[in-house]
Amino acid sequence: MTILADFPITHRWPARHPDRLQLYSLATPNGVKISIMLEETGLPYEVHRVDILTDENATPEFLSLNPNGKIPAILDPDGPEGRPTAMFESGAILLYLADKTGQLIPTNASRRLETIQWLFFQMAAIGPMFGQVGYFNKFAKAIEDKRPLQRYVAEAQRLLGVLDHRLVGRDWIMGDDFTIADIATIGWVRNLITFYEARELVDYDRFAQLAAWLDRALARPAVQRGLAIPASSQE
Repeated sequence: MTILADFPITHRWPARHPDRLQLYSLATPNGVKISIMLEETGLPYEVHRVDILTDENATPEFLSLNPNGKIPAILDPDGPEGRPTAMFESGAILLYLADKTGQLIPTNASRRLETIQWLFFQMAAIGPMFGQVGYFNKFAKAIEDKRPLQRYVAEAQRLLGVLDHRLVGRDWIMGDDFTIADIATIGWVRNLITFYEARELVDYDRFAQLAAWLDRALARPAVQRGLAIPASSQE
């Protein structure tokens, strides 16, 4: 029978509570998706800080769980058929946890598909484009050619407009229901205007519906907790 100790990642990050879901993460826009999800659902979990700045995500132990070498990843001791299950890719993990708990995704087939569409919108568009804005605006200021930054700023503004239009008359991306589509998007919009220092650059404040949505999301206690996990001092 497979147990958590059979997974090499547990040799570097031992499970103190092997009966709980194990989260390997950092408080990045992708990482906080899963900690917010776990806080919202109340599913017991244990967090392990994976320091990407010291390349812990490139170690053999981490790569054994996620060969792509990116956080977050999880190891669930109570996966399908009661067997330990490893998962990577934040969108896939959100779907897995939604189905496991029966929370934060509609049960109606049509609305479920619509929710997944908006989840994939974040994965395919919001994350990559906002990340490029952050790179060129904050970390590559020495590049004299500003065309890359201008290109990504224009696309980020277009995407913000898509979200803003979607949120007209809606509290959440799916209307009255807070879902994994919201969870996937919170960290990226927040980072764009805080850590990436691009609030004025993308003219964020003109997107009134989106700004109100982010304020509502950040007021949720589970979101507040999830955004701080794992703490910078946590091992």
